[in-house]
Amino acid sequence: MEFEFRRRDYGANHESHLLHRSRTHKHPLSSTIASRQHQAKTVRGSDVDFFDPLMGFSASAEEKVEEEDTSLSIEAVTHDLIKEWKSLKRILLQRFSVSKVISFSPISNIITKGSKVETPSAQPHLEETGSEQTSLEETAKVMDQQEYLVKVRELIDGITKAWQVEDRVTSLKLSIKVTKLLMDTTVLQFYPTVFVVVTDMLDMVGDMVWERIKEKAEHDVDGTVICTLPNDFQASDICLEARETCYNWFCKVGSVRELLPRIYLELAILPCWRFLVNQPREVLDRLVMMVRGLADPLASVYCRLYMVHRMQKLGFFNSGYLIKCIKDIEDVLAPILVDKDGCSYITDDKKLLFNLMEPAIEYIMKCLLLAGRQENNVLGMLEELGFGRNKSQSSDNSSHVSILLHHLLKELPSELVSSQAMEILRMIKGSNDCSFSQVLNYRLLGNRLCEGRSQAGFLSSLINEVMQAASQYQTLYDYLRIMDTYVDLLLQNKMENHLDALLDDIVTLARDKFLSEEEQASLQSIILKLLSHFEDLQKVLTLNHFIEILDLMSGASKKIINMHLLSMGTRNDCICDSTTVQLLFEVSQGLYDATDFVNIKDDDNRQISHLISRFVEMVDYGTERERHLLFLAECRDAFSGIHELKETLVRSSNTLAVKAVKAGKKHINFVKSCLAFSEVTIPSVTIPTKQLNLYLETAEVALLGGLISHSDGLVMSAVECLEEVAPTDGLKSIDADSMASVVCKLCSLLVIIPGNLEKGVMEILKSIFSAICSSSWAMPRLKVKILCAIISLLSTLSQDNLPYRSANPEIIGNDLLFFGDSSYKNELVSWSQLVVGELVDAIEQETSQIARGNIALEACNCISSALVMNEKVSQLCLRLLETAKGCLGTKDRYLEATKQSLQL
Repeated sequence: MEFEFRRRDYGANHESHLLHRSRTHKHPLSSTIASRQHQAKTVRGSDVDFFDPLMGFSASAEEKVEEEDTSLSIEAVTHDLIKEWKSLKRILLQRFSVSKVISFSPISNIITKGSKVETPSAQPHLEETGSEQTSLEETAKVMDQQEYLVKVRELIDGITKAWQVEDRVTSLKLSIKVTKLLMDTTVLQFYPTVFVVVTDMLDMVGDMVWERIKEKAEHDVDGTVICTLPNDFQASDICLEARETCYNWFCKVGSVRELLPRIYLELAILPCWRFLVNQPREVLDRLVMMVRGLADPLASVYCRLYMVHRMQKLGFFNSGYLIKCIKDIEDVLAPILVDKDGCSYITDDKKLLFNLMEPAIEYIMKCLLLAGRQENNVLGMLEELGFGRNKSQSSDNSSHVSILLHHLLKELPSELVSSQAMEILRMIKGSNDCSFSQVLNYRLLGNRLCEGRSQAGFLSSLINEVMQAASQYQTLYDYLRIMDTYVDLLLQNKMENHLDALLDDIVTLARDKFLSEEEQASLQSIILKLLSHFEDLQKVLTLNHFIEILDLMSGASKKIINMHLLSMGTRNDCICDSTTVQLLFEVSQGLYDATDFVNIKDDDNRQISHLISRFVEMVDYGTERERHLLFLAECRDAFSGIHELKETLVRSSNTLAVKAVKAGKKHINFVKSCLAFSEVTIPSVTIPTKQLNLYLETAEVALLGGLISHSDGLVMSAVECLEEVAPTDGLKSIDADSMASVVCKLCSLLVIIPGNLEKGVMEILKSIFSAICSSSWAMPRLKVKILCAIISLLSTLSQDNLPYRSANPEIIGNDLLFFGDSSYKNELVSWSQLVVGELVDAIEQETSQIARGNIALEACNCISSALVMNEKVSQLCLRLLETAKGCLGTKDRYLEATKQSLQL
């Protein structure tokens, strides 16, 4: 008994599977006004207000924006400064480390002496306070940083151990010794590290003294609780014994001979003044005056840094002392800035000194501005410093230290920078010393102005003055560094004249000059800001000298700009302007020439490939189709190493052909040219599945144009490609699935391709069957999927009416071409028997039991849907079901569903 194909009525099947539809009178997302209000939903037993974004916003949901209060509470200031201090210590340790062996002065030799805790005896007063003199004749010690710090920490451990055994004298003595290390500035680079270690020790000692005095104030000698001091206690709340103990500590510290250790130790126990007086303002004034006695600039600046840190522990924060510190630092820096000849030159020693001072100055300036915001008097504080003089008080001779001005400008509120921009610019012009680069101050002003809302009224005159100041440097690099930060202001405020003047200056300064890497980096930043601001590439290209400036770029900067140009050019739907197309083509060529697509496969290469492919895809010459096809040919020659582009070229060519077909038969020759272009390009695609897909897509285009011979040729090329897939290509499972999908697509296409009356309707199908059976890469699972697709194709071709036809009405389907031809139907049946036999053999070759059971059920369902269930087909299905049962078991759901559908 032979096979017989099932008869199908595709129209009736389609109608039977349609869902029941009824007209609706209301949009599903529409709602009543009442439902737009906030609803309450119960979530885990509690009412939670929520708002559905699909319901829209109601007027009641709008919140009023309160005016921002720029003042800060003392708690917020303290919290911020604690974080800043921790960050500062981390920066000092990381930035100024010394890895090599270094030589220390005799002052630091005290760390090599013993730090063991001994029982105190009657000692002279000088020895008790650690004030014994250090002989300058002692030889300097040589050691590395790690060894030095280990010895310092041994001394600090000695302080802790002595305190634990209530040996306060030894603790104080060792504290003085450790503090003396800050007197040694022999190795400047190492000083910040020593400062962090020593001040950590001082903070520890200060806390221990505080706790001891507080303990005496709250408890009697026998341990009886006298009182519990609140955080805001007064000096009158302290008992006499605690006050005497506190006074005794200040007397011991005050008897230290050396000035610097005496200041540091008093700063360490500075909060203890609260046990004696309520507002120790006189103490702070005295300490500020004492620090002025330190001759070494670096030591004095760091001492002021620690003083500012410890002032925070007093419970009140006053900007007056910080202003005095800033003024004193300015006086300390004055003799360093000016040489004997009255000029300000930068040397390596000065540069190192300023670099070491900068973190301390930055922290003090942050504290000053936080205090000013807490007092809500930033402007008055600046006037007191001399940074915010009135115009009547300002003069051309007034100047400020650049490094102080820089960090002040860095911390100022943005709204104050905007309102005082002209005054700040005047101060920058007047501060041209060697402590900090004036160029960086100009840059910082530009960056700060971009942060806030600048008034357009003064911007024009401000930009004019900045451009004049930048032009005075006579170097392109400094000019670009300054003006780079003002480009955003020019663009945001639509200052076209100033932008043209900027581009003119760049071309003038860069003419007949090869740009260095630093200059190119600055120019790259300016160009990228222009590209980011404008949405349309056409507007950028019309800018004054833009193309000329692009030609100045080279190397990595050129590559980055080209990528941004391509990204911007491909942002819209299509590229129609021929000038823009030519520019982007040259840009793409520059990117392609600067990239190794053969040996290097990285993310940058993939991005460049994608951008160039996207550009080619978006080009549209409109009715100039021949010019567009010529452009595709040029791209194929110019970018031969980009595999992704070849796929784009074929699809673009096919799109052109489809447009030509829709335009009428008079363009048939152009359609043939497009098909020829695709046929030549497809073989260069290296991935087999993509190559097959492109052949099939091009064949569909040929069918749309009524070119049956071209379509047959393309399909045969796809089959040949299928035959040439070698096992060395290493097809993975995902590739095998893709290959099966492509072959199934080919079978679907064969439904609408008319058979050849001379060679037979089965010519292409025979070639597919032969390729699958003879290919070593076709694993059993893959082979079963493809053979099932062939069986479905044979069943479809046997129907009196095909389920779909070519979009070209001139293409006659096989149902009409072989209507009433019994040999045609017999050939389909005979081929189905051959394919079914090969299908059963492929199932038996599968080694995995679970896979064999699944593909057996898949084949069973395919056969039962394609063929009439006569005795022969029923036996075949039962055999496949037994195979599946043996592999999957009797309770497998797929097996049970298949049995139910077959009713066996």
